[in-house]
Amino acid sequence: MKAPAFAYAKPASLGEALELLARPGAKALAGGQSLIPSLNMRLSSPELLVDIGGLKELQGISLRKDFLRIGALTTHAQLETSAAVKQHVPLLAQAVPHVAHAAIRNRGTIGGSLALADPAAEYPAVAVALQAVLTVRSKSSERMVGASGFFKGLFETDLKPGELLTAIEFPAAKRSDRHAFLELARRHGDYAIVGLAACNDRFVFLGVGDRPVLLSAESSLEKARGSLKNTLRPSADLYHSAAAKRHLAGVLLERAWNMLSTSR
Repeated sequence: MKAPAFAYAKPASLGEALELLARPGAKALAGGQSLIPSLNMRLSSPELLVDIGGLKELQGISLRKDFLRIGALTTHAQLETSAAVKQHVPLLAQAVPHVAHAAIRNRGTIGGSLALADPAAEYPAVAVALQAVLTVRSKSSERMVGASGFFKGLFETDLKPGELLTAIEFPAAKRSDRHAFLELARRHGDYAIVGLAACNDRFVFLGVGDRPVLLSAESSLEKARGSLKNTLRPSADLYHSAAAKRHLAGVLLERAWNMLSTSR
C-alpha cells in the first residue's frame, strides 16, 4: 500500500516546529522507523507531517548534576556507543542492544520510541523502572511528566495535540544501585515476547500489558512470584498463550532477582 496524501514541512527551529504542530492534523516525524510503515499501511493519516529530524536542539547527551539529559532525537546507535550512558544509566545501556537491528538503531530515536508507547518496546519499561522525567513542550508551555504517568495505554501517552517530547532525564546511577535488563524474543531483534527492566526493588515488565507493568516491591522472591501472578494479565498473541507469557515473565523475574541479589 501507499501512504495517504499529506502536506510536508521541515522546520528550521524548535519554535517553528511547535508552531506547525499546533495545526490540526499535524504529526511529528523523527527517525521514521515506526511512523513511515504505519503511513504505508494507512494506520496513520496525518494532514501535515512535520519533519523534526534536523533539529539540533533535540539532540545530544549531557550530565547535569544528578541526572543524564538525553535529547529526544538521540538515536539508538548514539545511546549504544555513549560512554556517559554506560556510566550513568547502565540499565538503558543494557537495553539498547535489544532494540531491533543495527539499521533501525542508526535511524530510530529514543523520543520516537517513547512517544509511540509500544508496550513491547524496551525504553518505556526502562524509563518507568528508573523513574525518568520527560520534558514535553508546546508552542506556549513546557511541562515535566514522570514516566509512570506518561504511558496511558496501548500506543497512548500523556502527549496532548500540539505537544512534542523534547528530552528525557534519567537519574544518574549511584554506586549502590543494582540493574538488570532481560528479554526473551523468538530471534534477536524481533519484538519481545516478554522483557524485564529492573532497578533495585522496581521490576517493570514489557510485552505483557498495554503499557509497562510495575511489579510491587516485595521482600522475597516467593512473595514477588505471588505478586506477579496477581498483577500480570498478558494477552495471547499468534505464537504464545497468556499462560506461556506469564510463565516466561516468572522465569525473567527469578533470573533478575538472583542477578541483583548477587551484585549487592
